[in-house]
Amino acid sequence: MVEPTGKFEDDPNLTDKRFPGNPTKSYRSKDPLKIVAEVSQWQSHPPEVLAQMRASLQALVEQGVKPLD
Repeated sequence: MVEPTGKFEDDPNLTDKRFPGNPTKSYRSKDPLKIVAEVSQWQSHPPEVLAQMRASLQALVEQGVKPLD
């Protein structure tokens, strides 16, 4: 787990500008991040959910949707 040490913003390719509500909780910063904790247990998405995510990304590529930034 990290904390920003300076300004940060939603990553426009993954968050509010493309998918309202910032479901991925993805951010970007030019400043360093401070590590505050280690996540020792993490449960991945089920394989069928990952397959659906990959299919959605492939569909965007096939539609010619380009990254925002």
